[in-house]
Amino acid sequence: MRKFLCTAFAAAMLCAASGAAHAGVTFDNVKKKGFLQCGFAGIPGFSVLDSKGEWTGLDVDMCRAVAAAIFGDASKVKGNVLTAQAKFTALQSGEIDMLSRNTTQTLTRDTTLGLIGVGVNFYDAQGIIVRKSMGVKSVKDLDGATICVQPGTTTELNLADFFRANNISFKPVLVENYDENFRLLESGRCDAYTNDKSNTAANMRTRLANPDDWVILSENLSKEPLGPMVRQGDEQWFNVVRWTLNAMLEAEEYGITSKNVDEMLKSTNPNVQRILGVTPGMGKNLGLDDKWAYNIIKQVGNYGESYERALGMGSPLKLERGLNAQWKQGGLMYGWPVR
Repeated sequence: MRKFLCTAFAAAMLCAASGAAHAGVTFDNVKKKGFLQCGFAGIPGFSVLDSKGEWTGLDVDMCRAVAAAIFGDASKVKGNVLTAQAKFTALQSGEIDMLSRNTTQTLTRDTTLGLIGVGVNFYDAQGIIVRKSMGVKSVKDLDGATICVQPGTTTELNLADFFRANNISFKPVLVENYDENFRLLESGRCDAYTNDKSNTAANMRTRLANPDDWVILSENLSKEPLGPMVRQGDEQWFNVVRWTLNAMLEAEEYGITSKNVDEMLKSTNPNVQRILGVTPGMGKNLGLDDKWAYNIIKQVGNYGESYERALGMGSPLKLERGLNAQWKQGGLMYGWPVR
């Protein structure tokens, strides 16, 4: 009898905890106002306004996918362009609901800001761009160089760490604005510029008059696992954003695309059935409809589709998948099981 009572008590506590997890303040506020407010960077390939005034890019798709999961409508998104220095304050203050802005996940950021990363949607590394005519082959050749870098970023800290570790010196020029950084680079005020390699590749094609005159050096100054962030203390909202990313990754692995998603509803694969809501129950614990992942894939696509049109061969940037390929194709992208 005592064993039964303990089991019943434990079950009651579990149910209570489960119920509490569903009382998500951010989730409820987003549903009440009818749209999702995201913080973006304004970087080609990740988050830019197109000629129609609509947001496009990998980070934008992440935001649109969350909106599709919640509302069944990926268009219910509004964006704020945020500088590197303002992005965390905007999330902390509630100005935005979600930060989807090439933000590096670090221990300090997860433990000191009241914020938390939900996963990685782009694996990157920090690099340095220089003019080809300088004849520089290695970052170590830049002893005494003047280097433009954005302040208040892990980029600034990594730069200092790398040069100190290699016992070489540099002169930092701290500039927040991308256009100003590249203007100073072209004018010769800065010998080099450093940022995430994907960011630099995207910007050199859009902000430099002659992109072929420049080269991104091969060395990686850091690891840059980039991904969305949310406020701490709202586990339901955290889970909605985390599992949105995982659903996009899982969909790619199982070959579910925006084009074939309706046909895949007939699949006999149990994993596909759970992802698409054919097998009921996967939406309930998130506070979502069972079609939440179906709506993401139908309206936004899987991770591979998003990458292809934003950064890959179907985009002006034509960046190889590299580390961002699926784990079965030699990359690091590995979706957690939707089960």
